Amino acid sequence: MIHTESLTKRFGDNTAVDCLDLDIAQGEFFCFLGPNGAGKTTTIKMLTGLMKPTSGAASIGGFDILTEAVKAKGLLGYIPDHPFLYEKLTGREFMHFVAGLYKMSGDHLEDRVDELLDTFEVGDVGDQLIENYSHGMRQKLSFASCFLHRPKVVIVDEPWVGLDPKNIRAVKTYLKRKTLEEGLTVLMSTHTLSIAEEIADRIGIIHLGKLLHVGTVGEIMKLEESRETLEEVFLELTKGEEVA
Repeated sequence: MIHTESLTKRFGDNTAVDCLDLDIAQGEFFCFLGPNGAGKTTTIKMLTGLMKPTSGAASIGGFDILTEAVKAKGLLGYIPDHPFLYEKLTGREFMHFVAGLYKMSGDHLEDRVDELLDTFEVGDVGDQLIENYSHGMRQKLSFASCFLHRPKVVIVDEPWVGLDPKNIRAVKTYLKRKTLEEGLTVLMSTHTLSIAEEIADRIGIIHLGKLLHVGTVGEIMKLEESRETLEEVFLELTKGEEVA
């Protein structure tokens, strides 16, 4: 569902992402780990169409992100670390705005909006202006709007900012259930290694723009058998860099 081939992004003399080859299957929960400046967010921005690659190729659900961008984005849901929301809209109005972007209409739309607002626990503030939302409430509204058009692929960039432990668990459970029951594909960038260890089917470690290792938690752990935790293995593999 997510495929990249020699995907590269340069900014002047700096190579942020260097010949990234990645395949993520349908129904897979893939976690992207790497130090600050490793290239995680740049990769995500290329996959979501927010940034044009310098070279290489990528596709979502078989659709090229450049030549078939509309079809690729129709399959895609994206949750950034700091979501941009229109503050003078209510949560419900924002959901209808997003529905319009995907040309959604019909008698069941309002039911779908209500269902998702309630699922992510913002139904009780759905008719309040977003400018009055806390960061956690904004993040939950971002999740609700992401799933409005029933995406086949969801890309999430550090989703836990502003969420309390209860909501973190609820979101983890929701995403994992979607992968297991509906075949949703999830690519998540996170620096919360314990969460990655808990829910990832596979993990990719990127460092200085290069994908170093891809595998299950068990396979990654075997790379440094003297280390006892994923955090210790990660730090050993990316020595000299701050965890991102």
